[in-house]
Amino acid sequence: MTRDNLSYIFFGTGHIARYVLDELERAGLLPALVVSAPDAKRGRGMELSPSLVGAWALERSIETLKPENIGPSAIEDIRTRAKELGADVFVVVDYGYILPPELLAIPSRGILNMHPSLLPRLRGPSPIRSAILNDEREVGVSIIRIDEKMDHGPIVAQKKVAVPEWPASTPNRGEPPRADALEELLAREGGRLLAQMLPLWLSGQIEEREQNHDVATYCTKFTKEDGMLDLSADPYQNLLKIRAFEGWPGTFAFFERGGKRIRVQILDARLEGEDLVIESVKPEGKARMPYADFLRSGAKPVVLQ
Repeated sequence: MTRDNLSYIFFGTGHIARYVLDELERAGLLPALVVSAPDAKRGRGMELSPSLVGAWALERSIETLKPENIGPSAIEDIRTRAKELGADVFVVVDYGYILPPELLAIPSRGILNMHPSLLPRLRGPSPIRSAILNDEREVGVSIIRIDEKMDHGPIVAQKKVAVPEWPASTPNRGEPPRADALEELLAREGGRLLAQMLPLWLSGQIEEREQNHDVATYCTKFTKEDGMLDLSADPYQNLLKIRAFEGWPGTFAFFERGGKRIRVQILDARLEGEDLVIESVKPEGKARMPYADFLRSGAKPVVLQ
C-alpha cells in the first residue's frame, strides 16, 4: 500500500479533528470522503454554516456527508461510498457521534481513532483537560482500532509527547499548559503519527496489541459548575483548574461587594513564586477587565467553607 493509492473515509467535526486533517494533508494523505456533523447556526448572525471539518473539506472540494445521525440510511450511504472509493479503513477523530456496530463492520481494516492520551489512561470525553487538571505530566497520543466499547480497542500506535514548560520530573513544577495549546500540540502529533502508520496498517505491517484494561483510568464530561474556584485554596491547584478549563467550561469565583455576592469568571492567571496572580476577570454582566481594576471597586473574594 502506497500513499498514492491509499483511500480512507474521515469522520470528524471539531478543531482537534481539523488539526489532524492538516497534518494528514501535509503528508499527502487527503481523505476520499469526509463525514461530519450537519450544518448549524453559528456566529453573531446565527447563519447556517458547516462544522470546522465540514468547512475544511469544502475548501478542498472533498465530498462530505452530514447525516443527522448514524442510522440505517446513513450507514447504507457510507457503505456504498466506501465500496465505490475502495476505502478499506475509516479514521475517526473528534466526531461527536457514537458509531454503531453495523458501521464498524464496513471497512475491512477497521476504524481507527486518534485519542489524545496514552491509553488505557484517561479514557473518556475530556483527556486533555483532565490531564492538566490532574497534573498528569506524561502525555501523548494513541491510535486504536475502535471496538464496541469506549476507548477500549487494541492499540495500533502510540507516542509520548513532551511539553517543555511542564516537565515530567523536575524540582521546579513549572507552568501547566493552557488547554487550547495542549489540544493543538497533541492533535498535530496525533495527525503526524496517523500519517506515518496508515500505509503500514493497510498493508498489514503493523500488529495491534490489546490494552491493559486492568490499569485503565477514566475522565468525565465537565460542566460549568465544575469550574468553581476557592481562591483561598492551594494556588497551584487553582492554576491547574484555570488552565484546564480555559474556554470551556471556564472557571469562576464568588466575590462580595456592598453586601452583594457576585459571580466572576477568572479568565487568566499565573504563578508568581508560590502565589496565584489573577490577571483578568469578567464579572457577571460586565466586560473583561484587569483583576486589579476589579479589586479597586471594593470587591473581596468569598472564602468557601
